[in-house]
Amino acid sequence: MKILQVISSIVLVTVVISLLWRLLSKLISLPCPFWLSGMVEMDNPFTKMNQASVIISLMNLKPGMRVLDAGCGPGRLSVPAAQAVGLQGEVTALDSQPGMLARVEEKAKAAGLINIRIINASLGEGKLDNEFYDRAMLVTVLGEIPDKESAMQEIYQSLKPGGVLSVTEVIFDPHFQSQASVKQMACRVGFNEVGFFGKRLAYTIHFQK
Repeated sequence: MKILQVISSIVLVTVVISLLWRLLSKLISLPCPFWLSGMVEMDNPFTKMNQASVIISLMNLKPGMRVLDAGCGPGRLSVPAAQAVGLQGEVTALDSQPGMLARVEEKAKAAGLINIRIINASLGEGKLDNEFYDRAMLVTVLGEIPDKESAMQEIYQSLKPGGVLSVTEVIFDPHFQSQASVKQMACRVGFNEVGFFGKRLAYTIHFQK
């Protein structure tokens, strides 16, 4: 009985935090705070589209590829992506919060990975090399970015010709972006849609340069 009460309390707290976060996010740009990193490190049990293994498998990563994990948070995608591209490849973990990046470094060290590069910056600041990456990921992070067009433009420029941007959005995220708005933003800077996976409220779209 006590276990059920604890579980119910955790669920209730999670729901309250999510609702407050969603309301505040409508007023100001509010990235996921570091103290919630433990929550975002876990795969969402209510949709497979946000599971790290699913997102990584859809990207068809190969050894030697260079991958950008933009808004990487605590590295939920960075670590498996680095494992997929191997020592010949590289993953750039980019985030504006030093605490999140410190967690990425901890996880990389624990996994014995030396092919994760850390960049403390926000998208749109011009910190990325042009035509450098084979793949880029934006996983439930696009809505946190104040200047989305500049961010999309920088990702477009950082990808090699033929490179692919993978955008994942799920309705449980406070900053959820609709398919229409994501497609409009991506196509405006020159991307072409090449793949859609999932459903309207939990999906991944692939765009090619």
